[in-house]
Amino acid sequence: MSIAIDLRGEKALVTGAGAGIGREIAIWLSEAGASVAVNDLVPERAESVVKEIIHNGGEAYAVPADCRDDTAVDELVKRSVVVMGGLSIAVNNVGMLPPNRGLKPFVEYSGDDWRDIIDQNLTLSALCGRAEAEVMSKSGGGVIIFVSSGETTRPSPYNSAYAASKAAINHLVTSMAVELGPTGIRVLGIAPGTTLTETVAAAFTEDRIQQLVASTPLRKMVEHDELARLVVFLASDLARCITGQFIMTDAGAFLSRTRPGNLEGIRTNDT
Repeated sequence: MSIAIDLRGEKALVTGAGAGIGREIAIWLSEAGASVAVNDLVPERAESVVKEIIHNGGEAYAVPADCRDDTAVDELVKRSVVVMGGLSIAVNNVGMLPPNRGLKPFVEYSGDDWRDIIDQNLTLSALCGRAEAEVMSKSGGGVIIFVSSGETTRPSPYNSAYAASKAAINHLVTSMAVELGPTGIRVLGIAPGTTLTETVAAAFTEDRIQQLVASTPLRKMVEHDELARLVVFLASDLARCITGQFIMTDAGAFLSRTRPGNLEGIRTNDT
């Protein structure tokens, strides 16, 4: 007996898919057969991913939108349903540490820092999940996957606001899973370990990257495609009884006792 993942006929929306992890997830979902709506704040980035998917024989649509806007999120999901003819898979990858809200001592976080970071991560994710769940609950169900963070599995000094905002997503996953399960919707969270995105590469010194690699049991950084592989599995019928779970893809980083501190090997304007 051979086992393969076939997502033909599925309709997937991936937010924050213009680059990095989101881009890879969109491409892998397409390779598995799903139609994909590619969202990004920057239209040109969404269009670039769509062109790549179509060039490789897939079906994709650019749906740029600013997910910080409640109305824009609702319109994004509606537009995705229109162009694809439905919605059965949603991957909420949008979220970040906003510019000028970087690492700092806890006592230096202002109210604006907290509000901005929580808005960029928890609120954006919740708004997307709400709009997606509304559609799926009326069409037989589906799966909603949130991208959380490995920072939620350990103390995160000097990064407390970001870690707290992502940890809240983990609890959102369990609450949504219980509430939406009877409608046929599965809800899951995935947590990447430190992934060498453009942002990470710009912020970390080479020494820090090597220290992070050495501190993981598998002695490696997480690659973009490793998150994408997990998403494809969780979106498939092979995972039909999995819901309310928070799954880490971090090369075992959460087990590490030698991980460098959050302020070690971080580039500043002077380095």
